[in-house]
Amino acid sequence: MIVTITLNPSLDRTVEVDRLVRGQVIRARRTHLDPGGKGVNVTRALLANGVPSRAVVPVAGVEGQQLVELLAAEHVDAVIVPVSGRTRSNITVAEHDGAVTKLNEPGAALTPAELELVVVRALAEAPRGGWVVLCGSLPPGAPTDHYARMATRFAQAGHRVAVDTSGPGLRAAVGAGPDLVKPNAEELAEVVGRPLRSRAEVVEAAHELRGQGARRVLVSLGAAGAVLVDDEGVTVGASYAPEPRSSVGAGDAFLAGFLAAEHTARGRGEASSGRAALAQALAWGAAAVQLPGSRMPCPADIDPGAVRLLPADHLAAHLAEPLVGTG
Repeated sequence: MIVTITLNPSLDRTVEVDRLVRGQVIRARRTHLDPGGKGVNVTRALLANGVPSRAVVPVAGVEGQQLVELLAAEHVDAVIVPVSGRTRSNITVAEHDGAVTKLNEPGAALTPAELELVVVRALAEAPRGGWVVLCGSLPPGAPTDHYARMATRFAQAGHRVAVDTSGPGLRAAVGAGPDLVKPNAEELAEVVGRPLRSRAEVVEAAHELRGQGARRVLVSLGAAGAVLVDDEGVTVGASYAPEPRSSVGAGDAFLAGFLAAEHTARGRGEASSGRAALAQALAWGAAAVQLPGSRMPCPADIDPGAVRLLPADHLAAHLAEPLVGTG
């Protein structure tokens, strides 16, 4: 069982248009309303592929009730934690050429008691030795080091911790020594305080995060693929999405694919392979990009043949290549 925690969930409405023009009236080709939030999406992707997962989700107000109904409609295994305020709504405008514009509300501020209740409920749900995944932005007013504190508590309780967040929250969480962090290129650049122009610079920055406490660093690079830096060394891969429709949730599907590979190997009593997990992550992420809205891929959508991992003895030239289309 993989338990995800989304402190700032959302209703995600995606509007597909031919082209977004500022100041104009634009007719949508279609719209989608999905349950949202990084951890929610990770659980959705895992469940769609037969991997047991449970999402711990604080919800508030009418929007929160609608989120609960959407989760139930998708048969998502969710632990609902009622809180005060109002669950946020996010809007994504997806253009025909794959360009995405996002409008994200700040979300509900959780009181210290509500933040603690989420942790207590998650501790009760997470099996010892399994993954607990801390995902998404912190709610307004939450302490910058809240994910770091959570990571420490779950690790002390015998759980493996993955963190997928950004900014000061990610910077603080790295120091708590999580088993895995998953920034994208922009988030990694923000944490190390400098632009990252090539895969080599991404690898150098990932090593910095490992030096600060993170055990493994999994970096999604959008169209440029992904990089994994762990005790096995550096693994670089790329994937091909012939008909991209929406990148919303693709990073969450990517993380879910990685965790699913680890979970499956552990269930079989096998040693996990970072290389194999990265390949599966890339395949799930590429599948998600070709789906509408924030729909998560199922086995029929995933093509392992769309993934290419670079040979370990031919990395130097590829690491030096400039990054294009990262995110």
